[in-house]
Amino acid sequence: MSEMQLKKMEDISRGPIKTDEEKENGRSLLLVDENENLQVKNEAHFLQKLGCSAAQGVKVLSIFGNTGDGKSHTLNHVLFDGEEVFATSPSPTSCTVGVWAAYDPHLKLIVLDTEGLLGAASQQNRRMRLLLKVLAISDVAVYHTRAERLHNNMFQFLGSASAAYLKHFTPELRALSSRCGLDVPLSCLGPAVIVFQETLRTQLLGEDGAVPGHADTMLQKRFHDLGQSTDAFNSVHYVGTQTITPPTNFSQLLQIVSQQVNNTATRAPRQPAIVFSALQALSNRFCGEISDDKISICSFFPDEYFTCPSVCLSCNVRCKNGMNHQKDGAPHMADGLCQYAHHYNNKVLICKRCYESGREVIVVPKTSASADNSWLGLAKFAWSGYVLECASCGIIYRSRQYWMGNQDPESSVVRPEVKHVWQGTDIFQTDHQNAAQRVLDGMTYIIQSVTEYSSGPTKAVTAWLTDQVAPPYWKPNTEILECQGCKRAFEETERKHHCRACGEGFCQACSIHSMPVPERGWGGTPVRVCDACYRQGGALHTGQVVPMWNVGWFAELRQYILSPAVAQTEPRTLVARRVTEVAQSTLDMVSTAVDYPLCFMKGVVRPEYWVPDHEITQCYCCNKPFTPSMSKHHCRACGQGVCGNCSTKTRPVPSRGWDHPVRVCDSCANRRDSL
Repeated sequence: MSEMQLKKMEDISRGPIKTDEEKENGRSLLLVDENENLQVKNEAHFLQKLGCSAAQGVKVLSIFGNTGDGKSHTLNHVLFDGEEVFATSPSPTSCTVGVWAAYDPHLKLIVLDTEGLLGAASQQNRRMRLLLKVLAISDVAVYHTRAERLHNNMFQFLGSASAAYLKHFTPELRALSSRCGLDVPLSCLGPAVIVFQETLRTQLLGEDGAVPGHADTMLQKRFHDLGQSTDAFNSVHYVGTQTITPPTNFSQLLQIVSQQVNNTATRAPRQPAIVFSALQALSNRFCGEISDDKISICSFFPDEYFTCPSVCLSCNVRCKNGMNHQKDGAPHMADGLCQYAHHYNNKVLICKRCYESGREVIVVPKTSASADNSWLGLAKFAWSGYVLECASCGIIYRSRQYWMGNQDPESSVVRPEVKHVWQGTDIFQTDHQNAAQRVLDGMTYIIQSVTEYSSGPTKAVTAWLTDQVAPPYWKPNTEILECQGCKRAFEETERKHHCRACGEGFCQACSIHSMPVPERGWGGTPVRVCDACYRQGGALHTGQVVPMWNVGWFAELRQYILSPAVAQTEPRTLVARRVTEVAQSTLDMVSTAVDYPLCFMKGVVRPEYWVPDHEITQCYCCNKPFTPSMSKHHCRACGQGVCGNCSTKTRPVPSRGWDHPVRVCDSCANRRDSL
């Protein structure tokens, strides 16, 4: 017979390999896939697929073991009278992928069939974590091994599972029992474990002993000798059977399973909805990718399977809290000391008095105390330096309080400590990197206040002085209420310009031209004129627009003023006006020169959580595009760019280091928890 015919007969004897959809058409369903994803939508879907009543009390039995040891075959013959509820195959590769479930109505038992150990799975770490989730919701756990001797890997698997159960799963299950209203002692939450060994030639464990229960004692001694503990389990029983000629005798296993299921002294039946809730809670808590390069090999269930994957950015130490702990509002934590990294600025100062009282209050250097207003705070900063303020003790230090002999704060009032830095947290950068912005904001506030309070008197004095030095043919500023050209009324802050030819007052738009006016004494150099005078004199002059602050004109004027002929022929008021314009032009140049470094300084001192100006194209709140004439403002709470209409309110933002009312956007002003 050819190899092809043999292969064809072998395939016929095995039967076609079933797909997942075909398997679910039977009495079992895929409960969790190999990626740890639940395949049932909710409790109702779970009950519908299993075919059990919502009010029926049930228990859960799960089976574990190596790939190819016949776990699915064992469940079919022990609980379902040989019916192929769980798919089996003579292939040496694993037939079960993920976790499959079925309901046994006789024992009122939810049965879970798991993927085998030591198989060629593509995601070993996820499979191991999934197995422990299944064990955690089980009332009875069967470990099936088809071997002549009990190998060490079985004891290591169960011992590691017990340790991981106590360390990582007990708190979550205790919280679940509290939420579901279950009055179950914590010590009874672990499953009962049955070690089922099937041999061919080797004598079973404990057969040579006459004392009942001797096999269980020998099993516990083996755990102890290997340094493994079974404290998480209710009990550990040994069941063995020797199969010299098939079929295998499963009667003793069925007997011990029935005893454990019917034993309600330690674990009472519960509703199927509670089983689903427990599995869902564990799946939501312990999920996510597991990096293979960070997994230790010393345990079947290392801590990396169940702890937070975040590591400290400074010292690379792993967080010790459980997975997804931030959902409960718990921050990252790690054992041991961290190392200082200047780019993270992770050195914090703790008030020494509060620390000695058992509290940890972090203080940060600030330009002003929370009780000081912007004027007084900036003045104190200039005189006494930065301040350290404790939320409980008040002001505890000023850097220049005594000017000489001032003690170092770390030796007197604070305790330095290097903190761990976690991805996504900015507690160190938040309060340390906006001190310069607070100083700049204080200076801007003072400048604006001085400008606001002095704008009225300054304008009045400027208008009076201009009228005193103006030529006789100029119309006085007090009489100019509207532009002579466009007839538009002048606003209070708008500057009035005089035409050097006719002497009338005009706005900026109606007096953009310049030309010499020798008949009025403005010869040689072009000066500002209105549109009408420019059109009249355009045939005689070039009409070239020349900036009013031309430095060359200042040198020419200097020679012009010093000329004795000018003093004799020109009116004295015209000379005074020329000097005034030169002085005003010089001040405009100085103001422009100072404005550039001020804008540069604003870009440098801005905190890092602020969105850069070049990335802000529209208002964060109203989405209105910014124009060159539309000012961009930063919200001190969220750092987004907003327009003036969407940032009219001020609030203190202590979480960002702003103790005094500062500009915030409307969204943050209405959401007080962000402040």
